[in-house]
This record gives sequence, C-alpha cells and structure tokens, in this order.
Amino acid sequence: MPYRLLEDLPESVRAHLPPHAQEIYRAAFNSAWANYSDENGQRHEERAHRVAWAAVKHKYRKEGAAWVAR
Repeated sequence: MPYRLLEDLPESVRAHLPPHAQEIYRAAFNSAWANYSDENGQRHEERAHRVAWAAVKHKYRKEGAAWVAR
C-alpha cells in the first residue's frame, strides 16, 4: 500500500523523522513497493519498509533522539 501523503505514513515514522526525511522514506517505500510487486503479503510490505529506512539512513543519522542530516 503506497503512501500518497506524508500524513499517511505510520505514526512511528512521522513522530521521529523530520519532514525531509519523511519525504525520502515515502518515496523509497513507494518505489520499493512497485519494484518488488512480485512478492505478496506481509513480506512485500516489510521489504518496502526496510528499503525506506535504508534510504533515510543514507541521508540522515540518529544523534541522541533526533535524526539529523549527514
């Protein structure tokens, strides 16, 4: 289930990531969702979330409780 808006992202993402990181997460999740569409069910969604977090971690790092740009 791709995310159309940032407001559609899971609460755990919205509560912790700054807006730009949320945009990265949404774009990466949606791309992974489309590219790995041959998988089904929960594994498909889990993979898309893993890809999205990896994309965020490429541009941001966690400093204490905050995510900051690299």
